[in-house]
Amino acid sequence: MQSALFRYVLSLADDQLILGHRLSEWIGKAPILEEELALSNFGLDLIGQARLLYQYAGQLDAEGRDEDQLAYLREEREFVNMLMVERPNGDFAVTMLRQYLYASFMVLYWRALTQSSDQSLADIASKAIPEMEYHQRHSARWVIRLGQGTDESARRLRDAHESLSRYVGEFFVATAEEEQLRDDGIVPDRAVLFEAWQQMTREVYRQAGLDNDFDVVPQLGGRDGIHSEHLGYILAEMQYLQRTHPGARW
Repeated sequence: MQSALFRYVLSLADDQLILGHRLSEWIGKAPILEEELALSNFGLDLIGQARLLYQYAGQLDAEGRDEDQLAYLREEREFVNMLMVERPNGDFAVTMLRQYLYASFMVLYWRALTQSSDQSLADIASKAIPEMEYHQRHSARWVIRLGQGTDESARRLRDAHESLSRYVGEFFVATAEEEQLRDDGIVPDRAVLFEAWQQMTREVYRQAGLDNDFDVVPQLGGRDGIHSEHLGYILAEMQYLQRTHPGARW
């Protein structure tokens, strides 16, 4: 049980860390100062959630690794994040739609996880909910704004949907560890959240002029450590300091 819980907590932590790092790449590049501040704060929120999860994972780890070792000293195939979060930022439309899709799912997921029989997970979920609700509201406004803007912004938003839609299905696929933990009341059932997620995103998609149909074969692999080439580049940058100067402390 402890091994399954460790891998589950690690997967949630990896999701938040990798997406948080992706969003940090917008610093100095966002189209306006307000969005640079918003995206950097989104990244900090996610990295903060990742820290709480890595700290808990460290308590469960049979190897006794701490949060820094789990984040900075694992190889690419040891990361078990979903593929969506490692996708390149692309243009502003890709980033905002990715954030909206992910935040909408995580709002539902964190709410469900507050009912966990594991108090540590329930507490982390409770803290994360208001942060993700804000991410969702902010990104939703931009999705609608881009969809209703110029022909160019609407085209870029449609292209973003086309590039990201295949990765949505992984949100709702449980791992073998999750199925075991679900039976013990520790984690929610991802699959049952799909209808609520579609309902949640439908109106924003309608206003943005996008098709809300995600009934496609999901692109999987991230939870099994099988990633795109993009994760390797993220880790090379993110882990450089710790690997160059092992044990360094601020």
